[in-house]
Amino acid sequence: MGKEGNYKLPSDKPRVGRRHFVIPDTQIKRGVGVRHIDYASRAVIKYLPDVIVIMGDWWDMPSLSSYDAPGSKGVSGRRLRGDIDVGNRVFERFIKPINEYRKHNPKWKPECHFLFGNHEDRLTRLLNEEPKFDGLIGLDDMKTPGFIRHDFLKIISIDGVYYSHYFANVNTGKPIGGSVQNRIAKIGRSFVQGHTQGFQYARQEYPGGMARHGLVAGSFYTHNEVYRGVQGRGEWRGVVILNGVRNGDYNIMPLDMNYLRATFG
Repeated sequence: MGKEGNYKLPSDKPRVGRRHFVIPDTQIKRGVGVRHIDYASRAVIKYLPDVIVIMGDWWDMPSLSSYDAPGSKGVSGRRLRGDIDVGNRVFERFIKPINEYRKHNPKWKPECHFLFGNHEDRLTRLLNEEPKFDGLIGLDDMKTPGFIRHDFLKIISIDGVYYSHYFANVNTGKPIGGSVQNRIAKIGRSFVQGHTQGFQYARQEYPGGMARHGLVAGSFYTHNEVYRGVQGRGEWRGVVILNGVRNGDYNIMPLDMNYLRATFG
């Protein structure tokens, strides 16, 4: 942005296609670091994307992680409210500098999407199975101001790219797995999904110059999840920018956590 307070838009030279800024699963909960959320805000302001997509699992919701487990304790409304509130505070932290920048640059109007993930869906399942919570708490309590919200597993198409928290097998309802090439073949379009930790990407070429891309990026957090063990400590974490997105084709630019910390920390 140059000197403090000196807001300047980039050149008006037209781009080929649009720029998407993808934020994988953050799994925010009490007691974890969130400085990387500041890095993401600053990166958004630097790259000024046309589209921002948050892939879901912004809220970790640990109070509901063992809800269906045999012998698990009853859900505490206080703990549940705390899980939601911490995600709300961090979302406000993310969006505040972006909104401040937009006040000085009203021409920049990014299209913003929030995809609910399976961690947020824990609350939906609770409400379906525990009527006593109905009307007291719900997805509306998860605040995502300025973002278009999409139901868990809904597939949205943006510039020819399919987005969903993950893509479910029509026969089993479970996530489509295997190689990214296998997922491209089954989904049939360029796609982006979160949910799966780490980073996987492939570009498949077809006759006539057509290309399809597959991107799996499901981790944008600095804490270590116990269930991931040693494996989780070495997996890729960061955000991803898709440049020149048009008819499902694009140029990929992943920004890992080390780069974000060095550049925006």
